[in-house]
Amino acid sequence: MKGGEKLGLRDRFSNFLIRQAEKRGLFEDIFNNVVRYGGRYAGDDHILESSDVYELLQDISNQMMLAEIIVEDKDGKEIKNDSALKVLKNPNNYLTQSEFIKLMTNTYLLQGEVFPVLDGDRLHLASNVYTELDDKLIEHFKVNGEEIPSFMIRHVKNIGADHLKGKGILDLGKDTLEGVMSAEKTLTDKYKKGGLLAFLLKLDAHINPQNGTQSKLIKKILDQLESIDDARSVKMIPLGKGYSIETLKSPLDDEKTLAYLNVYKKDLGKFLGVNVDTYTALIKEDLEQAMMYLHNKAVRPIMKNFEDHLSLLFFGKNSDKRIKFKINILDFVTYSMKTNIAYNIVRTGITSPDNVADMLGFPMQNTPESQAIYISNDLSKIGEKQATDDSLKGGDGNGKDKGNTDI
Repeated sequence: MKGGEKLGLRDRFSNFLIRQAEKRGLFEDIFNNVVRYGGRYAGDDHILESSDVYELLQDISNQMMLAEIIVEDKDGKEIKNDSALKVLKNPNNYLTQSEFIKLMTNTYLLQGEVFPVLDGDRLHLASNVYTELDDKLIEHFKVNGEEIPSFMIRHVKNIGADHLKGKGILDLGKDTLEGVMSAEKTLTDKYKKGGLLAFLLKLDAHINPQNGTQSKLIKKILDQLESIDDARSVKMIPLGKGYSIETLKSPLDDEKTLAYLNVYKKDLGKFLGVNVDTYTALIKEDLEQAMMYLHNKAVRPIMKNFEDHLSLLFFGKNSDKRIKFKINILDFVTYSMKTNIAYNIVRTGITSPDNVADMLGFPMQNTPESQAIYISNDLSKIGEKQATDDSLKGGDGNGKDKGNTDI
């Protein structure tokens, strides 16, 4: 047999071993003691398996999802029934408005950029978009080699230091994210299998690849051990003389792994614009303050960026109309807290009853009296001097009180 043929046969045999090892989930040659340690790679498909990243993304994108989308003119007055609102309310056949905004926000935070495409009366999010600037500094967009007209698409960037590409947690926090996910997977896999990660098979005899009986026995033992897939599995492996099995201690210390996670899981929040320690402390003390913190630190900049790009996408650069996101921060506080807020507002006498009724879920009266703002006790409308003067019973007509000073 020629050298080249030997080499080809050896390569085919090596590839066969690799394929067999991949089926086992661990690259292991029992005769050469080769072990491949697995890792965890951050990608769109499984990044949300990290509960902390998922929770923070949920909190941010839920605020965006619950926002009311309106159209305003150049004076800030709301334009009802604009055609853009109809598209945003039903963007396409597979996503609702809420799902579209949530997906757009999550993609923006994870990948650092998102590409909304307006195709007539349908709104989509494009993927695998290639962008470049020509010599006239005009941005061009291609999807699968097909160019999309620039008036149909916007490049929404979570801007960093690059004018043509945004930065998301998959890029900025890649090393930290992969470390956290690998550490989480190590602990999860370990305890899913009852705390055991590896075994040591000890033989008094020499391991001989030519010994078919010995090889079959070793393979059967390995198959038995690898089939332990949960803590309830119990395997009885009868061994003859000269054979024994011992458990190997994990090279990863649980306490050190947990200490690593306690430090670096919090760091992931910073790539999303939130200090997790501050946010967690506020949630424990005051949910409304926590939501306002998240709103001001993370949500408002996203809203502003989305407003800019969606306004240009729908109306073009020469229009005075603008897409606006309006968030009622009280949507994120408990009913009991709303009750306390309403009680305190009424108690201090600075209230608009219709607003309080709406906040608590009761029907509004929609009368001029129920929509006005009053000062307590004398029920005078703020901003109307005559009403204030007239309310001072016993006044001398010059705004001076002759006895009643309780206003």
